[in-house]
Amino acid sequence: MLRPIMNLFGALFATITLGLVMAGLSIGGVFYMYGKDLPSYEVLAQYTPKTISRIYSGEGRIIDEFASERRLYTPAAEIPDLVKNAFVAAEDQYFYVHSGYDVTGMAAAFRDAVVSGGSNLRGASTITQQVMKNFLLSSDVTAERKVKEIILAARMEESMSKDRILELYLNEIFLGQNSYGVTAAAQTYFNKSLDELTPGEAAYLAVLPKAPSTYHPVRQYDRAVDRRNYVLGRMFEDGYIDEATYNAERDAPLRTVQSGDYDSFRSDLPPRDYFSDEIRRQLSRDFGEEEFFSGGLSIRATVDRNLQDIAATALRHALENYDRSIGRWHGSGKTIDPAELESEESWRAALADVDIARDIVLENRWHPAVVLEIGDQSMTLGAEDVEGTVSVPREDIAWLPGSFFDTFEVGDVVHVRQMTNDSDGSLIRWTLRQVPEVEGAFMAMDVNTGRVLAMQGGFSYQHSVFNRATQALRQPGSAFKPLVYASALDSGYTPATIIVDAPIEINTPQGMWRPQNSSHQFYGPTPLRTGIEQSRNIMTIRLAQEIGMDTVARYAERFGLYDNMNRNLATALGADETTLFKVVAAYAMLANGGERVEPTLVDRVQDRYGRTLYRHDQRECVDCTVPNLPAGEAPRISSSRERVINNITAYQITSMMRGVVERGTARGAINLPVPIAGKTGTTNDAKDVWFVGFSSNIAAGCYMGFDQPRSLGRSAYGGTLCAPVFQSFMQEAIQTYGGGEFAVPDDCQFINIDRYSGARLPEGASGGNVVRECFRPGEEPIFGVMFDGGFAMGGDLPLVDELRSGQNSSTTVTTSTGRSVNVGPRASFGTLSSGGLY
Repeated sequence: MLRPIMNLFGALFATITLGLVMAGLSIGGVFYMYGKDLPSYEVLAQYTPKTISRIYSGEGRIIDEFASERRLYTPAAEIPDLVKNAFVAAEDQYFYVHSGYDVTGMAAAFRDAVVSGGSNLRGASTITQQVMKNFLLSSDVTAERKVKEIILAARMEESMSKDRILELYLNEIFLGQNSYGVTAAAQTYFNKSLDELTPGEAAYLAVLPKAPSTYHPVRQYDRAVDRRNYVLGRMFEDGYIDEATYNAERDAPLRTVQSGDYDSFRSDLPPRDYFSDEIRRQLSRDFGEEEFFSGGLSIRATVDRNLQDIAATALRHALENYDRSIGRWHGSGKTIDPAELESEESWRAALADVDIARDIVLENRWHPAVVLEIGDQSMTLGAEDVEGTVSVPREDIAWLPGSFFDTFEVGDVVHVRQMTNDSDGSLIRWTLRQVPEVEGAFMAMDVNTGRVLAMQGGFSYQHSVFNRATQALRQPGSAFKPLVYASALDSGYTPATIIVDAPIEINTPQGMWRPQNSSHQFYGPTPLRTGIEQSRNIMTIRLAQEIGMDTVARYAERFGLYDNMNRNLATALGADETTLFKVVAAYAMLANGGERVEPTLVDRVQDRYGRTLYRHDQRECVDCTVPNLPAGEAPRISSSRERVINNITAYQITSMMRGVVERGTARGAINLPVPIAGKTGTTNDAKDVWFVGFSSNIAAGCYMGFDQPRSLGRSAYGGTLCAPVFQSFMQEAIQTYGGGEFAVPDDCQFINIDRYSGARLPEGASGGNVVRECFRPGEEPIFGVMFDGGFAMGGDLPLVDELRSGQNSSTTVTTSTGRSVNVGPRASFGTLSSGGLY
């Protein structure tokens, strides 16, 4: 009897043993088969996660950030234990004791799946396994992936510390709201750093890895609180928090940025503008989009935030003033269905969904608003971020024809702002505003370093992200002429050279071209200086023909205005298209004495490890390391910048452009406490108007025009529309950056010249017609020679002498001895200047 029983147990034991051996061999075979071709977990040692690239101002304040995954990588040593413990309690209770996988957890998950008939499927992955899945494997729900995950997790636990594994996990996981990693999530949900989080806030973050949208703090508030409290309970059970803390945090409401309890971290950032977006565009091109959006770059911008705000305000004022002078309402083009206006809650919700600019500050902030009710003498609107409703009186639209009924309809979305007293800021009334159809751009840069201090690419970035300072190709018109005159000065001409201002005809493939001066008049033989001061088209064309368009084009290309400029004569008047960015840079080279300067929006770029990838300023400080410099002696800065033009040429053209401001086409528009040189520009039919100018330190420029070019009107000129923008900006910029006389080259020889006739005057002569011109060594004015560009002329042309009020009279000047003498009349056809007193 005993023997059969023993035989039975023996057979059973053998079967079980054999089964276990076979199972072990099978499992071993599976693990061997799946383990031999697995990716190496060692790549995690070189893990460089996608992190935020940030742009900083010169003062070190964050002004913008860009990221494909919003992540702020934080080493394990800097992550508080509270945060670590919350995630361990929620995700992997035995994290610190298991070997990469949790057999008990997997068995429990298998049992629940069997008992529920497959309806209760839950994961049993440890934190280590999740790291493997996130980094090295796919998210496919298959047995094969699970086996690979376990194998890699076990290998990883053998070679990497628990803290390092947890560091990878807490920095990689997605926690909703485009936040990756706990540091970014703490900022997104609570606007706090990790060490500022409460246990309840840490517990809520630990809720999110499974399904962030399922536990949204507003839309799924109750579920989020229940799950947060579950994690708090786990933290209490595992000894991470005490009972008093657990009870207090469990009963506390869930306060987040999303529910409006905390300000968003973005509230500390200025709205994205043209400056930071242009940095994004340029660095994406230079470093690649992947590196820019995920490389964790630290970018030090050149922007002066105060001047940037001033530039935006000055340009907006000019654009709005022009727009209101037209007297036409075009509105935003956005409407809300009147059915959604029945209650305040519904119209506010509908207005919040309207895509309209919210970044405009002009005198006061512009609020999006919706028309609720129209009356004869007033109109009622609901305005975003304003309690109740606002009323706009009839007098506010006095600049428009018609009444409220003629212009508006209920449901129209508009902008409104407060009109306030300058003295105390008290409200006068609410006023309607619209984003102008006319657009423009403004830019300012340091003439010595190339640092762009301000850039405004349009009226509103949120209304139109197109940057008209760098992307809009426009005709510069007469703003190009200084390059023509500079090439002439380098070709042997002087500011006193006489150029004939008389009608010409040019045969072109499009027909006969008869260029005109802006005044539609002609002025006869005129000194070069007057040609640029009064912006004479005919003189410019004759001069370009005389020196050759190849020469003009080479200069324009050398200054960076064009890559390959057209060689026809019309381009001498600015008919080729370029950008404001390039024009201002070219003017900066004139201002600094003729040295090449590359405009930059970035001082320095560093990678995530602090290594410098780019530095704009390549100058070297020769004796910055000398400890004992003599008193009053500053360190010397050496520069190897390329010279674009001769420094005397640069000074001559600068002096002539000062004449534009002091008595030429910009006369009366610019009034600043330091010397300013500049040039207006107005294209055919006033489709574009420009003013670009500079002090000894800053070059700045403005252009205005419709995006789809059309005439701005007969009264539109660079001196009337754009020069005031330059004036407003430079008034403030000079207070910060100063200015002074333009540097005079050592080799300049000064001779007094009559600016009307080009005649030489004696030393000490004074008067409104006397100009002290700089000449190169050995170069003196040649009198009695006129240049006509080779165009045929008649001797009986109807000329206008606007500087003499129509009289061909002489001019009285005062000599150095105090005597008054007469200078002969200006040269005309049939007569030549005799050289004045000489």
